[in-house]
Amino acid sequence: MKDVIQEMIDWIEGRLTERFSLDGLATYIGYSPYYCSFKFHQATGMSLRRYVLQRRLYRSMKDLAEQRPILDVAFDYQYSSQEAYSRAFKGVFGISPKAFQLGQPPVQSFPKLSVTSDKGMIAMNRARELEMARLQADSGELFERDVLNVLNGQMMYEDFAEKKLMGDSQYVPFNEAMCVHETAAPVFGDEFIGIRSAGHGETREAYHTHVVVPLQPMLDGGFRSVVLWFGEDMFCQMNALTVLAYLEQSGFTGRVFLNSFREDEFKVDQTELTLGCYEDVYRSVLIEHKQPSCSLLPVLHQAVGWYLAMQEADNPVTRNIRSNPQLQGDDLLQHLFRTFPMIGYGDTQYIELIEQVR
Repeated sequence: MKDVIQEMIDWIEGRLTERFSLDGLATYIGYSPYYCSFKFHQATGMSLRRYVLQRRLYRSMKDLAEQRPILDVAFDYQYSSQEAYSRAFKGVFGISPKAFQLGQPPVQSFPKLSVTSDKGMIAMNRARELEMARLQADSGELFERDVLNVLNGQMMYEDFAEKKLMGDSQYVPFNEAMCVHETAAPVFGDEFIGIRSAGHGETREAYHTHVVVPLQPMLDGGFRSVVLWFGEDMFCQMNALTVLAYLEQSGFTGRVFLNSFREDEFKVDQTELTLGCYEDVYRSVLIEHKQPSCSLLPVLHQAVGWYLAMQEADNPVTRNIRSNPQLQGDDLLQHLFRTFPMIGYGDTQYIELIEQVR
């Protein structure tokens, strides 16, 4: 069945600038339209039409980045008007096509799906080497000693620190999963530590040792710039939001950069951020579980949408688990990793959901 799903994906990819026809796809694949729709949704966690919408909008960004007229881009991707295209674009990315064209902020990637192949580690390591060289050429001042890199997790920290990937700058890990369990403000305060440790089933002392102590250089302050290294998935972006809220609460006055990237493809989008609204966003999203009132970078806007969706008992992941009763154990976990890269959950989070559903 994987080969059939990949055939559907390949057929769609070659026709993103044409009007989508489910009947045409079904004729090509040799199954009924209903069967194609059902199997695609079962394998990927989204409808065929949603996949086409997301791929068209994501690929249209290349045209926008090349400063093509928005009306031409809209017509190329089968929208009836510039207004219809702009509505769809803003609904997914949280900003207008014009705003993207002007600033080209980072977004959560939506590449062509692949259900049959994986990228090798050698290629990944080479991609990272090239990206680090590019970053040093573009932003050499971020490789100096008075710069702090906050890295998403212990493994990333150990790799960056051991190999001094950011030169003489300093490194700390953020060993958390802010996308699950309740939280509090101020960040890293007593109530925060109490609630977070209870959520993870740890003692306060163990949580303090595991999460807070490694961050001590950031808590002590004194850096000219802080660089946040967080993937573009929801898991990482909720961690990034927490660190940004802390920087605001602590009165940090230096420069702040977000280096966002896909976990399976080390291509970094570096954006300088302006502090001022992230504490409010943190409270709205992670404490109150509601949409924030201020505008966000597209990559964070998309992550917030996924975070709020995952607060519901009947969410895209639980529905997918229920629709694949034939999958068990590691097969189900690998299916969920492949299907929901934009969420970024690890084994622990998925196992908890599987146990709730089954």
